[in-house]
Amino acid sequence: MNWRTLIASLVALLLLAAPGFSQVKKIPVILDTDIGDDIDDTWALVMALKSPEIDLKMVVTDYGKSTYRARIVAKILEIAGRANIAVGLGINGADVRGRQSAWTEGYDLKKFPGKVHQDGIGAMIDMIMASAEPMTLLCIGPVPNIAEALKREPKIAQRARFVGMHGSVRVGYGESKNPSAEWNVKADSRACRAALGAPWDVTITPLDTCGLVRLEGDRYARVRDCRDPLVVALMENYRAWSAADKEHKTDPENASTTLFDTVAVYLVFSTDMCRMERLPIAVTEAGMTVIDGQAGKPISVATEWMDLKAFEGFLADRLTK
Repeated sequence: MNWRTLIASLVALLLLAAPGFSQVKKIPVILDTDIGDDIDDTWALVMALKSPEIDLKMVVTDYGKSTYRARIVAKILEIAGRANIAVGLGINGADVRGRQSAWTEGYDLKKFPGKVHQDGIGAMIDMIMASAEPMTLLCIGPVPNIAEALKREPKIAQRARFVGMHGSVRVGYGESKNPSAEWNVKADSRACRAALGAPWDVTITPLDTCGLVRLEGDRYARVRDCRDPLVVALMENYRAWSAADKEHKTDPENASTTLFDTVAVYLVFSTDMCRMERLPIAVTEAGMTVIDGQAGKPISVATEWMDLKAFEGFLADRLTK
């Protein structure tokens, strides 16, 4: 090693050790989620917490049952030591039981050491409008909260971007060659039309990409057997969800379910593993996301994987390191 290389190495080490120095510029994110229905939202939340690129500011629960959902979020944040992240309740704060209720049995949301906003939509608007830099809205469920936020304060579209798990463009459920009315769109097609049509930058992963992601074999075993408390909590939730779910008949000891929402988390900070197309997407009343050159708004769509196995390896690594 010559003296110039030595000096360069020393400078690099000093910079890394400097207070406040970070190699990764964190992206401020608000997560809007219907966690507690399909288990993939829980995988996505844990992935977001383990992603150094993401500065998660708040998690807002969406599509009804918001208190039940908030209890899951708060307990996970507390396990992660991340009570600095606020929890917001969305429309319909009903405290009902759901598939992951067994995991939150006895957990008192009022004792969460961080902030819990009863009006999560108002808190979301305030955070976006007060942010010194553009906020990313990461949306992994139906979006009535987002539609309501746009109605209350349209200016949020000038200060945020939208990244979501929504739609089906050329591929449907089960890798069908016929597009499907994807759930997050179909559940509230008017709200989704408002969200995708707002004048902000929009990026989505439809079923064409997110519907293909599943961990199995050695990659799944690494996650299942990981002793990180946050991943342990994830697996506890998966087992509780599986025990309460009679529809999917999953086996948490052998493989994951389809991890739709994890792709949206990835798209917050990178698109390298996906083929991205700029497509004019319109949302129909029936919940279809169609390419429509006249009525559609151009948005960025992850339509294909460059290497699906590489993403699944990345996901397993991200969760277990």
